[in-house]
Amino acid sequence: MNRVGIERLCVFGMPPVEFVTLTADLGCSSIGIGLAPMRYYNPHSYRDWSLREDRALRRDMVAAMKDRGVGISLCEGFGVAPHIDVRDYGADLDVLCELGGARINAASIDRDVSRTLDGFATLAEMAETRGIEMTIEIGPGPIAKLPAALAAVRHVNRKNFRLLVDTMHFFRFGGSVADIAALDPDLIGYVQLCDVPSVSKFASYMEEALHERLAPGAGELPLLEFLRALPRHVVVSLEVPQRSLAGAGVGPHERVGPCVDAARKLLARAVSDD
Repeated sequence: MNRVGIERLCVFGMPPVEFVTLTADLGCSSIGIGLAPMRYYNPHSYRDWSLREDRALRRDMVAAMKDRGVGISLCEGFGVAPHIDVRDYGADLDVLCELGGARINAASIDRDVSRTLDGFATLAEMAETRGIEMTIEIGPGPIAKLPAALAAVRHVNRKNFRLLVDTMHFFRFGGSVADIAALDPDLIGYVQLCDVPSVSKFASYMEEALHERLAPGAGELPLLEFLRALPRHVVVSLEVPQRSLAGAGVGPHERVGPCVDAARKLLARAVSDD
């Protein structure tokens, strides 16, 4: 059965050791994190932190992960853009190795498709030399459809380069369960799971994506059928930011716990229907 993880958007900049503790307390074994917090919203007034700059924090996090049986399944923050030389990410990849991270996810805001693909290829090569997997996801930007993602896979042509399927982005940008079922299972490297209405109620796509998603089963996406089509080894990690609840004083354990329970119930149904 697929392992259930928790992504950083769920916890709005929670410091790493606390994030590891929360994840373990909820019975999960992996986290998706960045090397620094995303500081667009901080409802719990978390202190600033940097895994990139703070060696003591890295040591504390490694110790916490070992003690609680939690690992880093994904590290975000690897962007391709016209002003970025992806070779500068070498130091970040070394930090991730120190932390025992399994993979990175890369995204592009460069509308030049050729530059985007070349950036992905360079980053994938750098990751591969360090034993790290790399994923890209369908969503806003030059990789907005599955054919574009598959073209990137062909261009990069490395075994460590796979697709991340974020259920909000994938289905909102025209993907289907049939598309997932038709893929080579080895191409699916990671899943970020959430639910949303079929049609957004938000004026801004990114407002919804970054702040207000729904627990699995609370929206209108075909998540049960999607989970049935997944290979059983892929990590399914929850990406369910709920700013409205956080703003109302609901703590992270109370917000994320029900999402974990909902995901496990759906996964159990998907497996029992096999």
